Amino acid sequence: MGGDLDSASNRIIKFLYSYGGKILPRRIDGKLRYVGGHTRVLAVDRSISYAELMVKLGELCGSSVTLRCQLPKEDLDVLVTVTSDEELANVIDEYHRASSSCSKIRAVLSPPKSLKTISPVSSTTSSPLRLCWLTVILVLVQYLRLRRRIDGPPVSRRQ
Repeated sequence: MGGDLDSASNRIIKFLYSYGGKILPRRIDGKLRYVGGHTRVLAVDRSISYAELMVKLGELCGSSVTLRCQLPKEDLDVLVTVTSDEELANVIDEYHRASSSCSKIRAVLSPPKSLKTISPVSSTTSSPLRLCWLTVILVLVQYLRLRRRIDGPPVSRRQ
């Protein structure tokens, strides 16, 4: 039974994610730190896809986000932008290799660059449900574009 617990715990990964704040240098030594916003922990199955993770993070943050991860033993000046299943797997592998010193994947979330340039929607037209649907649609579009690049264009069937 202990083996089952060990294998189950090895399947779970944790993200220590921050959003809504800024990365700023400390006055004392100039080392970067995350200031303001929110910091939370999300536990997910190791086999989670990039699209599924982005939907979860979007739901938790209330909007679509860009995922950037800090690699083990690196400072906040080295953040890896994650945009695919392969990149997510690479980050997870890096943390797995360094698991003796790092137990959680450190992630910084920010609005996608395409959304940063859009003027804010008035409060009368925005609602949590509308933002949730927008997040789902944006993640699905990213996922479909990725699938098209991997699989190639769809093949039409002749009858």
